[in-house]
Amino acid sequence: MNKYIILEIDMSFGDKSDKIYPVVLWDETNCVLVDCGYVGSLPKIEEALLYNQILPETVTHIIITHQDHDHVGAAAAYKNKYPNVKILASEEEAPYISGARRSLRLDQAEELKKVLPENMQEFGKAFCKLLRSVEQVPVDQLLCGEELLPFCGGCQVISTPGHTPGHISLYLSEFNVILSGDAMALENGTPVIANPQFTLDMEKAKASMERLLAHPADKIICYHGGILE
Repeated sequence: MNKYIILEIDMSFGDKSDKIYPVVLWDETNCVLVDCGYVGSLPKIEEALLYNQILPETVTHIIITHQDHDHVGAAAAYKNKYPNVKILASEEEAPYISGARRSLRLDQAEELKKVLPENMQEFGKAFCKLLRSVEQVPVDQLLCGEELLPFCGGCQVISTPGHTPGHISLYLSEFNVILSGDAMALENGTPVIANPQFTLDMEKAKASMERLLAHPADKIICYHGGILE
């Protein structure tokens, strides 16, 4: 039986609290976690899986939508503890996730810190430290273009660049549901560009969000914000 399960995990950075919504895809042979939380969040991910009656060791794959710390942060810890899990990411994002290339977000944060006002310097310093703490993880499978993955009745990769260059979203055809990653977020139920101040290519990000909103899916599940019916 194919199904998907939305995890709800409370996270925080400094005095900022956040709630993230990773998704698990479940079928007869695979258990796929889509995105993997913040640095240090493995215990919370395990707790959320167990709450939904999923043993963490039964997760067969982790799909990472992009390189940001709140999506890849616990992937290396997961792989170290459960080495049979396979890590999947787009061909363009994989070098940043594996450490073959330096994080674009860290480059951006270090440049931004140079122009932050004095009262924001401590935040900038802490954010850069957090990004440096992300542990790289080898990517076992590269995802290309609009690839169709054999998970949960068919999982279509959707190229949604902008937030980062190789960002991907996913479409679950059996359920007519999109998993947006950070191609779109919800604020008070309204679709918005996720963290526009950190979006690397705003024009591409707007086009990607418009692509998702124009899709005939019944629901869009946003990693930040939850469900848009």
